[in-house]
Amino acid sequence: MNKRKEQKEQRRMQILEVALDLFIHKGYAATKISDIAEAADMSTGLLFHYFSSKEHLYEELMKIGVSGPESLTAQLSGLAPLAFFEQMCSQIFAGIVRDPFTAKMFVLMTQAFSSAATPDHIQKTIQRINYYELSVPMIAAGQKEGTIRDGDPLALSVAYWTAIQGVAQAVALYSMPCAHSEWIVDIIRRKP
Repeated sequence: MNKRKEQKEQRRMQILEVALDLFIHKGYAATKISDIAEAADMSTGLLFHYFSSKEHLYEELMKIGVSGPESLTAQLSGLAPLAFFEQMCSQIFAGIVRDPFTAKMFVLMTQAFSSAATPDHIQKTIQRINYYELSVPMIAAGQKEGTIRDGDPLALSVAYWTAIQGVAQAVALYSMPCAHSEWIVDIIRRKP
């Protein structure tokens, strides 16, 4: 990549990071494009060279928020159920520790799922990663092989994913330390 394209991509990422911070602290509806421009230390007009609207910027963040989990799920898809959940949590937490952007994306995605201000077409995009329901077959398979504890698979999925979400939120919003992934996996692991 030439120097100019590299600088443009760095500036674009800076805008996304600034917008992410504003969206998770103020909410999508309350954040104005001028707030984003000011926080990125640029004019609103210049910001429009990178993103045509606040909605376009938000949509780009949602695409990042969906593509990361989809990519990780595809990467881990051949694993046995318990190994899948161990690796998923371990890699998510490694990402959270390595880059605050990851933890903040968990907060943003959760807000987007439940906010009436999220545009409908963006809601449809993020519905693809409803891991509560998508994890049920994997949990049921782990129960059959004896590696995942007995119980309602949906309830176990909710417990696992909300624990990850809670850790990400604590790290992103309150600068708390990240938990160990095995603590979270123990929520679903069958005890000997």
